[in-house]
Amino acid sequence: MVFGNESRAAAQRFVPALRTTRSVGDMSTDSAKPEDSVFTKIIRGDFPGRFVWEGPEVVAFLTIAPLRPGHTLVVTRQQVDQWTDLDEATWQEVARVQLAVATALKASFACERIGSIIAGLEVPHCHVHLVPIDHESDLNFANADSAANPEDLDLAAEQIRSALRELGHSEVSG
Repeated sequence: MVFGNESRAAAQRFVPALRTTRSVGDMSTDSAKPEDSVFTKIIRGDFPGRFVWEGPEVVAFLTIAPLRPGHTLVVTRQQVDQWTDLDEATWQEVARVQLAVATALKASFACERIGSIIAGLEVPHCHVHLVPIDHESDLNFANADSAANPEDLDLAAEQIRSALRELGHSEVSG
């Protein structure tokens, strides 16, 4: 979502905190449960998202702070913090969507290759960054564009959707 040293404070408001709830009737205390992540809220429609892929288990949408044009997040619908905690079938679906979206990115943007990163430090919800890159330095999150032009993001999303359709994928958003 929001990256880079200068925008880390802004990102903190998106990082879910733990909450403890107490039942008034019996005064029992729930164990701490994670709040819905910003990605869960985007998937649910509480926050806007530029979706390019909408499948039953995995979605893909553009980040609002891209490292490069076309920077897309592949995200599980189920809020699972770490990718190593996914069941095998869900991980296979994440990999399938990564390949489809990466192929569309390669067709849509002039780049040497598509970089893929699983970091998960900013948002505790399994997601993979797919970034059109020419150099390894293109993957430096300190260079994220936290003031990306919304029209540029819309155009990039439409380019990716168009490429996915041309590749024969039915899970394309919109």
